[in-house]
Amino acid sequence: MVASPFIEEIRRDMRLRGYAIKTEKTYLHWIRRYIYFIGRKHPADVPVERVTEYLTYLAAGRAVAVNTQKIVLNALSYLYSKFLGVALGDLNFSLATNTGSAFCWDKQSA
Repeated sequence: MVASPFIEEIRRDMRLRGYAIKTEKTYLHWIRRYIYFIGRKHPADVPVERVTEYLTYLAAGRAVAVNTQKIVLNALSYLYSKFLGVALGDLNFSLATNTGSAFCWDKQSA
């Protein structure tokens, strides 16, 4: 699959800034999903309020874990603030309540 020129620009920018490869892959994954959420439009062409809508959608509609929501926030913060040079300002979104499933090991059952 060939990545879009926009995604490749982001990838190059992240490499120049010294982001870890895992961070790059994770951020690009969530940036792609956000672009689909906004109707495959360029993020610079939509109001930044859509970031709030997306983060709330993930919490309420997709029931993502709170840490996943934080990763998405970091990815979109990078996209807007560092890559596009657009300040996100104060975002008022619903925090995820799902903490994920933690592994619990019981010594007595071992």
